[in-house]
Amino acid sequence: MSSPPREQRPITLLKLAEKRALGEPIVMVTAYDHPSATIVEDAGVDVVLVGDSAANNVLGYRDTVPITMDEILMLARAVRRGLKTPLMVGDLPFGTYEASNEQAIATAHRFVKEAGCDAVKLEGGGQMAERARAIVEAGTPVMGHVGLTPQTATALGGYRAQGRTAERAKQVLDDALALQDAGCFAIVFEAIPNELTDLIMEHMEIPVIGIGAGPSTDGQVLVYHDLLGINDAFKPKFVKRYAELRQTMVDAVGGYAEDVRTRAFPGPEHAYGVAPEEMDRLKEMLAHKRAHA
Repeated sequence: MSSPPREQRPITLLKLAEKRALGEPIVMVTAYDHPSATIVEDAGVDVVLVGDSAANNVLGYRDTVPITMDEILMLARAVRRGLKTPLMVGDLPFGTYEASNEQAIATAHRFVKEAGCDAVKLEGGGQMAERARAIVEAGTPVMGHVGLTPQTATALGGYRAQGRTAERAKQVLDDALALQDAGCFAIVFEAIPNELTDLIMEHMEIPVIGIGAGPSTDGQVLVYHDLLGINDAFKPKFVKRYAELRQTMVDAVGGYAEDVRTRAFPGPEHAYGVAPEEMDRLKEMLAHKRAHA
């Protein structure tokens, strides 16, 4: 299969706005390391999110809450080294932006200065819209996130769709509008009913990226490990698998282990050679050494 057409120049905020205006769907993928970054770069995606979901997909945490600034910045730097074209967004981890505008600005600046992010993402509306406004006014572009917000999933009743009552639907709408008014360049809608997305989209003037929010958004995002089937322990309804790589990886490593145990690996084709005369010289040197020991 041929590769998708590639953007020749880096994706910018203006380019994303143009894509929305032209009705060109925006492709976003969440990735966490250098190999993943080079793959999504070559695949031609538009936006790469270094998500706090690295906590459970890469670092082995139970959910996204425990990941630290140092951990996610280390991952973001690795992603940055693998990207040329996509816009790169860093996810502000739980506990690093909620307390005050000053804390939020300082955290955002670290993502830009230390990891080379083009923008940052934060979760929630309400008070978080104020944080988003402060970060934007301090010079860093912000992507918002409404609906299911994993960092506060416990308060929302768990990992479940949001906006399924009139009251909760209005809250999602209010959050989206607040983030838009705060100056966010884009917003992620996660796990909300298609009908609610359709309604809110009538009020949106900036790109909306959906994940479990239906087809009417301006683009879609999936986690790298989910779409490739690397992490098969967690499969939300909104995930589509484009490969089942985990079993392929298990089979490959199992095949290697079997070959080692049966001495089928390494074979002659994996060995380095040496000229016979050099081996003869080595043996003479060793014999001479023993004779004079």
